[in-house]
Amino acid sequence: MTQGPMKEGAGPGTKTFGRYRLIEQIGRGGMAEVYKAKSFGVEGFEKVLVIKRIVPELALHEQFVDMFVREAKLAVQLSHANIVQVFDLGRIDDDDDGPSNYFIAMEYVPGLDLSSLLGQLRKSKERMSVACAAFITLEVAKALDHAHRRQGEDGTPLGIVHRDISPHNILLSWEGDVKVTDFGIAKAADTIAIDEQPAELEAARATGKVPFMSPEQTRSEPTDARSDLFSLGTVLYEMLTGA
Repeated sequence: MTQGPMKEGAGPGTKTFGRYRLIEQIGRGGMAEVYKAKSFGVEGFEKVLVIKRIVPELALHEQFVDMFVREAKLAVQLSHANIVQVFDLGRIDDDDDGPSNYFIAMEYVPGLDLSSLLGQLRKSKERMSVACAAFITLEVAKALDHAHRRQGEDGTPLGIVHRDISPHNILLSWEGDVKVTDFGIAKAADTIAIDEQPAELEAARATGKVPFMSPEQTRSEPTDARSDLFSLGTVLYEMLTGA
């Protein structure tokens, strides 16, 4: 889907982004800017969602964009209670001939990520209960099982591997739901040579990501479902020990 450029929105501090309205920026990483947004329909219909916009530096890398689009097409086929639903993949073209703004529209999960929760527990010198850690691990495992077993219409396994199971990508809703986000984005990032990566992307990988990587990932070897399970095991270890 190709849409028009970003413009100032009707409300204070909002911007129109194609057919979406960006309400506020809620995050920024080495690969994307994350916005809370709204989509609109007839008779006053509104839906709150999240827009994850690829940073301009990465939009210049053709190989990254190609992989990002392919992986997003796979991620949109995942429909599970423990996976953040992807609604849309699109591109916004700027008027000034700058790089296109590639984005994903996805489910908004009111709550916090597991990394934030663990940080709060460390500050208060508390540890997560075994029951809570086991529950979160089980819910993430359900999400991974669904993704790993997903098949195409012809029955061929899609071979979906998350590649970045870490506390940052595990969302906890205020209602007690556990959801995994960002399927496929890590694989797209791997297409960029280390010496060509933006400084922000390199920093993001160096902080918080490496400790959860499987051995084959650290050696840049092929990964499969077992890599995600290894990463989930390291997340469980952190939840139980606070390390």
